[in-house]
Amino acid sequence: MPRPKKCRRICALPRHSSFGPLEGAADGTVEMAVEEYESIRLMDLLGCTQEECAAQMGVARSTVQQVYDTARKKLALALVEGRRLHISGGDYVLCPQGEVCPGRSCAKRDCGRGRCGCGSCSGKDDGQNSQKILK
Repeated sequence: MPRPKKCRRICALPRHSSFGPLEGAADGTVEMAVEEYESIRLMDLLGCTQEECAAQMGVARSTVQQVYDTARKKLALALVEGRRLHISGGDYVLCPQGEVCPGRSCAKRDCGRGRCGCGSCSGKDDGQNSQKILK
């Protein structure tokens, strides 16, 4: 039996979920998962190390490296080939204190981290999933 997948903790959903070229039509679409977006935000925008990012997302450093590499390839593909970038879905759970998240020091608070094999963390947040998972 496979090991249950560990949900990645994110602080907040992206404010904008779709990006594309302003001139002409997009040459296809690139789908980026929310946890891939979060790895880009933490490492490239906030300057976190892979270890800090892993602690904040509640996963191993090697997992963060794989998620980050995938995200960078998708981002490059969208920029270089003029494709539309759409951010949605994935295996994540929202931090219950995400609205007041201080950025880099989020992992120092007790937000909770847990394994989830139930599928309720698969990109859907109705306000109940994160509470159920994080308790």
